[in-house]
Amino acid sequence: MSESPVPGANGPIFNETRDITPFRNGHVRTSVSGLADGLVGAISAVLKGKTAGRIDVVGDVPRLKRLSGKQAKTMYQAVFTSTEPDRLIAFARANPGWAGLCYVIAGLLLYQHGGYLRASELLRRGLSVRIDDDASQFSATYLGRVVTRVEVAERIDVPVLFSEESVFLALSHCLREAGQTEESLEVLAGLPPSLPSALARCTAAGTLERHADVVAWTEGLRNADDLSAALLLIRARSLNSLGERRAALAALAEVLRRKKTSLALRNDAFTDRALLVLDVGLKASSPRPPGARPPGARAPKPRSGLRGKDRKNGELETVDGIRKDAEIRRLWNKDFSEPGD
Repeated sequence: MSESPVPGANGPIFNETRDITPFRNGHVRTSVSGLADGLVGAISAVLKGKTAGRIDVVGDVPRLKRLSGKQAKTMYQAVFTSTEPDRLIAFARANPGWAGLCYVIAGLLLYQHGGYLRASELLRRGLSVRIDDDASQFSATYLGRVVTRVEVAERIDVPVLFSEESVFLALSHCLREAGQTEESLEVLAGLPPSLPSALARCTAAGTLERHADVVAWTEGLRNADDLSAALLLIRARSLNSLGERRAALAALAEVLRRKKTSLALRNDAFTDRALLVLDVGLKASSPRPPGARPPGARAPKPRSGLRGKDRKNGELETVDGIRKDAEIRRLWNKDFSEPGD
């Protein structure tokens, strides 16, 4: 088994033990649903009077308190009224105590717009800078409704309220998009167990061909919702890569067991199962190479030598061969050798 990125983390990593989590219901993205979500989001933004491109919030934007200081008011305007990260970056440069928070929010805003490379740089910078008490108080008061829709696996989006997990999951996805899969896996190491973080970690581990880790991290998983079904698909593919085809078929059967599983995931499970069965059938019925013995057949006994007429013919062929070699050598010396040789 390959070495786990977290010392001692050799068991399941999907069991959620908290009563309250920052995650909202996951979503399986398809071309049709993506178009519908975009249309609904645009209509909702118009009805609420929200400018497209601003940072997303759950419900209404929290109201600014009357006795807030100048820094809090400027930060509030930069977070909830701006569509570009430049105001946040400028505020960070002018207020070092707020810089860490500004860079993180700017990174999440860019992530929301699809600017993964620059978003990863800003998120990393924000995580490396400590913030002062005023910035921490602002975060606790106003940012609790900020939500980021993070892609934790292929076609699987999960809305995550502003928290450590929203930042690290977004950073992991940015690194994955940039081809830095090893770093993408490492940044998730300290997150508490949950289905979204397990999906993100297993996606990165599967890309790195750490299939034994994926199998260990998903041991005992059942299909309770679409996130667990998506994780079971990743588990089945890792089991197949390890040659555990029966276990892979069992994982696919678990995906198909729940009738309310997303149609896209069920279709993936049907496809993977058909390919797996076809692969097993092809290997079982593949023709043997020439000269190969059928299973259970005994090897032929080695012949001790030639006897009778066969031996005599063999000796004559040897003599004829020697004579031919001598004749060829004589002709070569006659035609190509130097005089006197």
